[in-house]
Amino acid sequence: MSSATTLDIPAGKPGFLEKERTIAGPGFNRWLVPPAALAIHLCIGMAYGFSVFWLPLSKALGGTAALSCPADMSLFAELFTTSCDWRISSMTVTYILFFVLLGCSAAVWGGWLERAGPRKAGIVSALCWCGGLVISAIGVYLHQLWMLWVGSGVIGGVGLGLGYISPVSTLIKWFPDRRGMATGMAIMGFGGGAMVGAPLANLLMRHYATPSSPGVWQTFLTMAAIYAVFMVAGALSYRVPASNWKPEGWTPPSAQTRNAMITHGHVHVKKVWGVPQFWLVWLALCLNVTAGIGIIGMASPLLQEVFGGRLIGQDGLTFSQLNKEQLAAIATIAAGFTGLLSLFNIGGRFAWASFSDKLGRKMTYCVFFVLGIVLYASVPWSAHAGHLALFVGAFCIILSMYGGGFSTVPAYLADLFGTQMVGAIHGRLLTAWSAAGIFGPILISYIREYQLAIGVPRAQVYDITMYILAGILVLGLLCNLAIRPVNPKHFMNDEELAREKALAHERAVATQVQGEAISTTRTPAMAVAFGWACVGIPLAWGFWLTLQQAVVLFR
Repeated sequence: MSSATTLDIPAGKPGFLEKERTIAGPGFNRWLVPPAALAIHLCIGMAYGFSVFWLPLSKALGGTAALSCPADMSLFAELFTTSCDWRISSMTVTYILFFVLLGCSAAVWGGWLERAGPRKAGIVSALCWCGGLVISAIGVYLHQLWMLWVGSGVIGGVGLGLGYISPVSTLIKWFPDRRGMATGMAIMGFGGGAMVGAPLANLLMRHYATPSSPGVWQTFLTMAAIYAVFMVAGALSYRVPASNWKPEGWTPPSAQTRNAMITHGHVHVKKVWGVPQFWLVWLALCLNVTAGIGIIGMASPLLQEVFGGRLIGQDGLTFSQLNKEQLAAIATIAAGFTGLLSLFNIGGRFAWASFSDKLGRKMTYCVFFVLGIVLYASVPWSAHAGHLALFVGAFCIILSMYGGGFSTVPAYLADLFGTQMVGAIHGRLLTAWSAAGIFGPILISYIREYQLAIGVPRAQVYDITMYILAGILVLGLLCNLAIRPVNPKHFMNDEELAREKALAHERAVATQVQGEAISTTRTPAMAVAFGWACVGIPLAWGFWLTLQQAVVLFR
């Protein structure tokens, strides 16, 4: 590998947001980086909780009841109307835009991020995400649906993509000994964003609500301000290790003695499209997410429609025989079930990614698929047999593996393609998430509606769906089993790697930054504790509220 001292590095003092200004000194504590990443992911993770706004916005003009648009009004006309309330189906387009733009922006600007560094990417992410919320607030105030789409969906979606991948490469370089655990901590925050943001939004809407307004636009502005503080603080706290840095006392493992999938070469992001292993990982992630999205969408209605009166001690009543009060009671239980699943989704992101450091990434994905196939196929049996505990347990494990798939894949990519451009490669891989976000809900909806149309009983309508999802996981397992170490011909040679390091403004040591006084003092323990408290307290608050909701399921 070429020495960093031979690189053509431009002289002159770099700007405040440049990557050179984020190179850590010798005394820097690497445990300050995960809370910086969590601060950003907890904010952008509110994308999962945006549904909390749909019902209030659907009655924004009508007050207690929706002021319905004419049945013949087109979607285009609805984008600009100020005379009737928006349909919930029209607002949920924002949710689709979130995850389509997340994947696309991560793929398009991932290479730029590797060169610009996490600080600049984090600031741009904050501007897009918080700016999108401000535009959405104006759109709600003026009652212009198109501004909600453009603000949160498009501009906010770009912020999602940049914010999501901004810490990946940095964390992997800081924790080469614990790649899975490091990325698991950050991506756990994305899963927990709605757990914190949704109840916060509810509190704010209740505070701002008036007889003539649900308080949504004020809530958007307040949350934009709160998120701006957290995201900018997180971005400014990012530090990257000096080139060739490694943890004290740690020696890179030999591929032969530890894990043959771990490479010491580096694949360029521009060449990754032509590497077969990339497409196999892409398919494995896409298929895992497709099945997981299907489960998330059907979990609550499946629980209610299959168990019906058994949830409230009325074993002889089916779902269709319940009265209004009984339906409300089981809806509360179903909400607790949804809360429990969110806890396992979040916990699985950290637990499975950390576990992969011991088991290996390929084997961890094999566990996801094999165990998932068994659990998906067992759900119809446990449901019809009335085994509520087995039913709930299966869903909890499935959702933990859904979250674990997201948090394990960055380390999987680093193992296969090297760490030099893993953030950019991860960005391109996230197009699999976008594809699954479109394909999954369409597939589930079509299967359900088709079965209802041909007269399948409501309590049995999900059975075939679960078996189809299990079949999707079989395909994912085959893709994962086919993954082999990358052929060395795809790696950058020493000259190409040196050029890329120069473009990425890397330095062999921190003191190579022009005009900078690099601190060599050790990071105070109080600074580390404060950083973790800033993200830990909101997470604990959201966890407690969600746990209270989930307890209803066991009463």
